[in-house]
Amino acid sequence: MKAAPYGWRAKIGLIYIASAYAMEVEFNQMAPPGVTTHTTRIALCEQPDQFTVSDLSTLGKDALAATKLLAQAPLTSIAFGCTSGSFVNGFEYDKAFIKRMEAVANIPCTTTANAAVEALQSLKIKKVAIATPYEKDVNELAYQYFTDGNLQITNMTGLGIANDYQISKLDTNSIYQMAMNVNTEDAEAVFLSCTGLSAANIIHVLEEDLQKPVITSNQATFWYALKLSNVNAKIKNYGELFER
Repeated sequence: MKAAPYGWRAKIGLIYIASAYAMEVEFNQMAPPGVTTHTTRIALCEQPDQFTVSDLSTLGKDALAATKLLAQAPLTSIAFGCTSGSFVNGFEYDKAFIKRMEAVANIPCTTTANAAVEALQSLKIKKVAIATPYEKDVNELAYQYFTDGNLQITNMTGLGIANDYQISKLDTNSIYQMAMNVNTEDAEAVFLSCTGLSAANIIHVLEEDLQKPVITSNQATFWYALKLSNVNAKIKNYGELFER
């Protein structure tokens, strides 16, 4: 029997930050049969161990060039995988940027921040607690973005990290505690923001302990990229988002 080509169901393009690694791993872990991920990378900045808001706000040019490059492959959707890099310039800018990506690629596109809003809306979440590894100035921009996305933020915490390598090295217990500590009684869900967090494997544990949906940047981005590719797979162990 002739073997089917890889990605016979969907081929997802991913634009990821060069200094991080969790997102590719988790996309592959979550992938249902027939779905493949194809990645290109852009630099966060010249010094990923000391990134700034200015660095985050200027990723667009490189992300668009990466979109054009990825679109040479026969993909079904493309995601720009950087949460802070997609919320830092604001909600309306992000929506316009996605349209620019789609104009270059001629296929459906998303950013991580947009995918997170889409994921929360799909679960009919209005009130959310958000935990991040970021510094205060980045969190303030996150607060504005998600508020403009018609979400009420019940609590927001940050670890004060501006070193991309340190974010990637956060261990399971640290990420677990981020989610548990940010939670409030009135929050309908918890969102763990940052594609550098290795959080996918504890989503189901957090949902058991918190008794509410947990959304992570990588989970939401992969889920929405699948939706854009017309794949509606139910995937176990990665949260309520994939099981509805």
